[in-house]
Amino acid sequence: MTDTLESLHHKIGGATELQSVVRTMKALAAASVVQYERAVVALADYNRAVELGLAVCFRQEPEPAVPPPRAGGQATAPTVTAVVFGSDQGLVGQFNEVVADFVVRTLQPLPGPKRVWAVGQRVRSYLDDAGLPQAGHFAVPFALDAVTPLVGQILTETETQHDDGGEATLYLFHNRPTAGPVYEPVVQRLLPLDATWRRGLASLPWPGANLPEVMGPRDDALRALVGGYLFVSLFRACAESLASENASRLAAMQRADKNIEELLEALGRSFHRVRQNSIDDELFDVIAGYESQAIGAAERKT
Repeated sequence: MTDTLESLHHKIGGATELQSVVRTMKALAAASVVQYERAVVALADYNRAVELGLAVCFRQEPEPAVPPPRAGGQATAPTVTAVVFGSDQGLVGQFNEVVADFVVRTLQPLPGPKRVWAVGQRVRSYLDDAGLPQAGHFAVPFALDAVTPLVGQILTETETQHDDGGEATLYLFHNRPTAGPVYEPVVQRLLPLDATWRRGLASLPWPGANLPEVMGPRDDALRALVGGYLFVSLFRACAESLASENASRLAAMQRADKNIEELLEALGRSFHRVRQNSIDDELFDVIAGYESQAIGAAERKT
């Protein structure tokens, strides 16, 4: 079906309006990427302070004892809890599929039952399709101020799951921005504390001349510092996931903007072609009418 001038004009108007929306979303996504990346950088000092405090505790505390096997003489694999950051909104390409597939591949070889906390409705759907048991669901924060309450809620809910006295095994999954591709999925085991990581912190050089000591009950200090370590790890993961999500959305909007620009160019060429054909037809009609009148006048003279 041949497009008319009216239909082409309508399509050009619709594409122009859509391009305006896409460019607005590009600007918002770009601003959000910068905001969340700055939040990650700002965590560095807090994270350094927590690590130094843990280093002091680990220097004064021996390696944790291996828990004895349960009754019956056989050790039971602890429940593996995973917190997975995804998205609630669309227009992010393969963002949720990538992290969900990574979660499945990582958790599958681990012993023990699994349960997953999903941050984001869309990633939750992919994890459900993969057959991973869902322990709960959190909404993705839409502003930086909402990240801290979310982290507190995650810590409260996951701690409640371990009140049965079993050993806590907690993994953290999210997408992290990269220099090459837009993002990549990463995993961090938060609990139990890795022995190699503990030894690495214990060997950190102290920035001052005098080594500090823990005053008061060491367990209370260690518990508070581990809480800070969990908080900063979850906050950083959430901020990096949000930065990756907006970077993915920005890339999608850039592709959409380019496609719309190409569509507008094609529609513009079609519009000018149809308009020129319409003008040519009108000219041909005028010329044909003039020639017809000229021939008629000549015939009347003869």
